Amino acid sequence: MTDQHAADPFDLTGRVAVITGGSRGIGLAIAKGFAARGAKVVVASRKAESCEAAVKDIEAAGGTALAVAAHMGELDDLQKLVDRTVEHFGGIDIVVNNAANPLTLPIGHYTPEAWDKSMQVNLRGPIFLVQYALPHLRQSRSASVINVISAGVFLRSEPTSMYAQAKSGLLAYTRSAAGALAAEGIRVNALAPGTVDTDMVRNNTPERVESMKKSSPLGRMADADEMVGPALLLASDAGSYITGAVISADGGLTVH
Repeated sequence: MTDQHAADPFDLTGRVAVITGGSRGIGLAIAKGFAARGAKVVVASRKAESCEAAVKDIEAAGGTALAVAAHMGELDDLQKLVDRTVEHFGGIDIVVNNAANPLTLPIGHYTPEAWDKSMQVNLRGPIFLVQYALPHLRQSRSASVINVISAGVFLRSEPTSMYAQAKSGLLAYTRSAAGALAAEGIRVNALAPGTVDTDMVRNNTPERVESMKKSSPLGRMADADEMVGPALLLASDAGSYITGAVISADGGLTVH
């Protein structure tokens, strides 16, 4: 733990945070929340115009941000994301793997193409982004990786089986990487949201959305802003002794 921010352990001043899927939903909320705490934020997503719009919002609120278009399924894009970040801000302290592909098919009806697309974005991309960022995370005094998974990894998740399987793989990676990188001072954790009011959730049928709302004891969807607090804990000195952990922000949906 550093003593640089002892007065406010949640302060991220001077730290550089790369946030994938940062142009909307949970990613945008985290990007704005981190910027408000002083981080220099890199907003990454597939569409350049969406990234630029998010950056304008962050800058209008007094934050510092950079837009980088990158597709999680394209490894060259991820290396360019790391390179552009370091070129612009001089390093990387935080990686938030939030981007996701909700594609799924029923059990027994998978196609190799759908499987590959899901795994490339939801599992391979996050793992290789961290790998590409490692040389810079090793130079940070407060390195943190946050893998946004899903409460679905703790459920049967029949309707979203491919997605849940990929996120389960990311959870396994989180635990392995936390152990492997601990000696270098790099913390790796997971955030497991439940039902959050995002475009991904709203793309379901109204009946499915209503069912998802009622699935947790709190009986409602979360606002994306409600994911900022847990992410901030994992990214900041407030969570300096947390690694290899999963924070469930799911309204009590899962018990594990």
